[in-house]
Amino acid sequence: MFDKILIANRGEIACRVAATCARLAIKTVAVYSDADAGAAHVGACDEAVHIGGSAPKDSYLLGERIIQAALDTGAQAIHPGYGFLSENAGFAQACADAGLVFIGPPAAAIQAMGLKAESKQLMARAGVPLVPGYHGADQDPALLQREADAIGYPVLIKASAGGGGKGMRVVDSAPDFAAALASCQREASSSFGNTAVLVEKYVQRPRHIEVQVFGDSHGNVVHLFERDCSVQRRHQKVLEEAPAPGMTEALRQQMGAAAVAAARAVHYVGAGTVEFIVEQDDAGRMDFFFMEMNTRLQVEHPVTEAITGLDLVEWQLRVAAGEPLPLAQSDLQITGHAIEARICAETPDQQFLPATGSLQVFALPAHVAFTRGAVRVDTGVRAGDVVSPFYDPMLAKLIVHGATRAQALARMDQALSQLHAVGVATNVQFLRHVLQSPSFAQAQLDTALIGRESAVLFQQERVGLPLAVAACVAQTLRAEAALQTADPFSRRDGWRAYGELVRRFAFEFHGEAVEANLRYLHDGLLQLAVGDTTGPLQWEASGEGADGMVLQFAGQRQTVDFYQNGPVAHIHTAQGATQIIVINPFAQATAVHATAGRLTAPMPGRLVAFAVQVGATVTQGQPLAVMEAMKMEHTIAAPGDGIVAELLFAPGDQVAEGAELLRLEANA
Repeated sequence: MFDKILIANRGEIACRVAATCARLAIKTVAVYSDADAGAAHVGACDEAVHIGGSAPKDSYLLGERIIQAALDTGAQAIHPGYGFLSENAGFAQACADAGLVFIGPPAAAIQAMGLKAESKQLMARAGVPLVPGYHGADQDPALLQREADAIGYPVLIKASAGGGGKGMRVVDSAPDFAAALASCQREASSSFGNTAVLVEKYVQRPRHIEVQVFGDSHGNVVHLFERDCSVQRRHQKVLEEAPAPGMTEALRQQMGAAAVAAARAVHYVGAGTVEFIVEQDDAGRMDFFFMEMNTRLQVEHPVTEAITGLDLVEWQLRVAAGEPLPLAQSDLQITGHAIEARICAETPDQQFLPATGSLQVFALPAHVAFTRGAVRVDTGVRAGDVVSPFYDPMLAKLIVHGATRAQALARMDQALSQLHAVGVATNVQFLRHVLQSPSFAQAQLDTALIGRESAVLFQQERVGLPLAVAACVAQTLRAEAALQTADPFSRRDGWRAYGELVRRFAFEFHGEAVEANLRYLHDGLLQLAVGDTTGPLQWEASGEGADGMVLQFAGQRQTVDFYQNGPVAHIHTAQGATQIIVINPFAQATAVHATAGRLTAPMPGRLVAFAVQVGATVTQGQPLAVMEAMKMEHTIAAPGDGIVAELLFAPGDQVAEGAELLRLEANA
């Protein structure tokens, strides 16, 4: 076994690998960029080496610097995690040439499976089922258009060297193909340095089911069962679970055998995932087709660990050190059910726009770390950390395990209700809505689930206005009580020798002004009026921390966690979470309004291209510009009709959040 390894990654996967190494008494070396100087993964390792600037191209993608850092610190091997250089055959070979062990498959296997088109041809020879499509080397746009026309729409364009949903578009009709192809190629070039794509038939009602495989240098290959990853947005996974619901034992054996055959075809060593697209019909029949092989550890590997009781990172280390696989296929079995939720800094109600900022609060549910248990959290961030625009927006992974899927669902919902993030928008409430949706609850899974259930997933408010206001008022009174002194003239309890005190509070809730009146009654009770809702207000400490309270108002008794971030109050309950703006009556009222004719960047990033020229007449909803942030392209549309008066940036420019990109004038 190794004495010391370097972890060529960041965030939660670097912390994850470091934890297993610590358990095995293996020393670890972290690498970090300018933006990550104080990151959690730096402190999780025994040593740390600075390797460059904040952008990945200036740090985590510089293989030479990473290899030199490993040599300088005496590391014997490099664990690439996932993303960055994990599937870079050149980097794997460079490690070997430098006398370092690459904790992953051989460079030849990465090369064989790294290009989707070539891997499809290899799988066809190995007898693995394939989706009809074009996987050729000729990338002439006219040829690709003809192939798509021949396949029949809808088709799926995918970056040949890609992954993670980048460089991927569904095209519904021939007129849309050219623009979608150009967008895919731009995104593929930016993310992978390769513009090649393949075109495939877009399977209707598809499920995304993948099989975890493991090989060693002694010729042994096993599969560790399947994971369902069908719930996706932008072709990126949102929730994953194992085993796949509705999977028959016969189909499990067929898919497992196909996955092992795929791994053997490239003499695979280490952890890998063979991904299948599964077509299902109304009768429950499922046909599977090879999609791609990821030659690395997957983000969702913890659900496999949960149902098998194994540490896959430990298996990676042992196999890389030359040991045989710890178990044979007959020794592996499934126990219970596991679900993983990806906690991301994004705004689902705004088309999953990535979010940046400072995590003022990041409170996690009670959990175990990196081992099997009812609730597990893998994360690389802490309260106080800054979420930058340079990296993937995933903050953490929440994993639960239960005896049944129903138990795992209940545990996941409860754990999500206890995960509180303040300062950066997250998808936590959206994930709860997905869990509670009819399709997911009943395991009616396919990649269109989010679109199909959009009515119950987006713009949902589970914490009403009266409760939000009551929580703010109660928190204000708690704070005042804490300042209470013996001086009778400083009393803050509303006492009056005669008459009743009425206090007015002002708020803004979802853009609407709200006023609440609190009446101090003679018997010491408090009466709160919020719109048409009036009732006694009581609260007491919940015992869950300084910001927790048990609140009674309007016939409800709720445990509330309350966090104040400037004028915004964040309120968390078992039913959901919300935000409300507390208006200070002594402060000058200010408001920020959208300016007509002004188009601004919704997040920091790089301007890829303008879709219009000065003088062009545009209509509401028409695409105007394309920005790239957090490794994804985002199309910015016209807020209304008008004429383009001025373009204020050039393609390739870095722009700050809120920067004005172009100006529109009203039509004459």
